[in-house]
Amino acid sequence: MERVKPIQRNASAATAGEQETYRPELVTDDEPRYLRRQKPVEIRRKKFSGKTWPFYRRVLVGTVIGGVFVATVGFAARYLLYSPQMLLLKPDQIVAKPPILFPTHPQWSSYATAWTQGHLGRYLLNSLIVTTVIVVGELVTSIAAAYAFAFLDFPFKKTLFIVFLATMMVPLEVTFLTNLNTVVSLGWYNTYFGLTIPFLATGFGAFLIRQAFLGLPGDLRDASKLDGANHWQFLRAVALPVARPAVAALGIFSFFGAFGQYLWPLIVTKDDRLRTVQIGLKFLANSQINNFNVIFAGTVLAALPLFVLLILFEKQLVRGLTAGAVKG
Repeated sequence: MERVKPIQRNASAATAGEQETYRPELVTDDEPRYLRRQKPVEIRRKKFSGKTWPFYRRVLVGTVIGGVFVATVGFAARYLLYSPQMLLLKPDQIVAKPPILFPTHPQWSSYATAWTQGHLGRYLLNSLIVTTVIVVGELVTSIAAAYAFAFLDFPFKKTLFIVFLATMMVPLEVTFLTNLNTVVSLGWYNTYFGLTIPFLATGFGAFLIRQAFLGLPGDLRDASKLDGANHWQFLRAVALPVARPAVAALGIFSFFGAFGQYLWPLIVTKDDRLRTVQIGLKFLANSQINNFNVIFAGTVLAALPLFVLLILFEKQLVRGLTAGAVKG
C-alpha cells in the first residue's frame, strides 16, 4: 500500500495567516484510522444575524423593563412603609390628603382599644389551644403513618399509601357538610372536640415524614436490629433525630394552617368563648368600622404569634423544605 507523505507546514504561509485545509483525496480507505488526518477546526467570527436586536433597542427595552420593575416595587413599598404608621394616626388623619407620613401625636392607645374592645385575649387563647392540639395530633399521626409506610411490610401497602395521597386532592369544602353532620351527631358541636378532631390527621404530613424516613441508610436499620432495638426504640433514637427538619417543617405548616382557620370555627361554634382570633378580627372590624387604626392594631396582635414562630424556627423550616433536594 502506497502511503501518502504528510503535508509539511510552510512557515511563511503560517506567518501570512494561511491555514492548511483538509484534502480528502489524500486519505485512502486502507489507511488506519489513527493515521488519518483530521479536519482542522476553524474558528470563525459569528456573523451578524438579522434577528439580533441593535444596541439601542436593547437599551430601550431594558430601560422600560427596569422602570416598570422599580415602579412596581416602589408602589408596594409605599404601602408597606405607610401601613405601620396607620396605627399611630387618628381616623381622620389616615384618609387625609396629602397623607401624613410622620405623626406628630402618635396614638398608642390603638393596641389597648383593640385588645379590650375586641376581646382579643380570649380569642387568642382559644386559637392557641386549638392550634396546639391540632399540631400535636398531626405530628403523632403523621409520624406513625410514615413509619408504617416506610419500614413495615403489610398487605395493600402501596394501595393505602395512594389513598393517603388522594386525600390531599380533596378540598375542605367537599367534605364540609359531612364533617359538620358527623360532629353534630357525636355531640361535639360548640366544643373543642369539634374544632380539633377533624384535623388531627393529614395525608401531606404522612407523605412528608415518609420521604424523610426513606432517606435513612439501610445500615442504620440493620444495625438497630442486631442491637435488639424494637420499633419504638428505633423510631425514637434513630429515625426521629434524622428526620427532625421534616418534622419541624410539618409542625410549622400545621400551625399556620390551624391558626388561620376561619370558616370551620365560625360554623361549628356559637359561643363567643370558644371562637378563635380570626372570627374575633371580623367582629372587631364590624364594631370599629371607622377606626382603621384599631382594626390594623388588632391585625398586628393576631399575627404576632405567627411572626414569632417564623423567626424562631426559620432554620428548621428551610432545612425541612430543602432536605433531599441536593445529593452528594
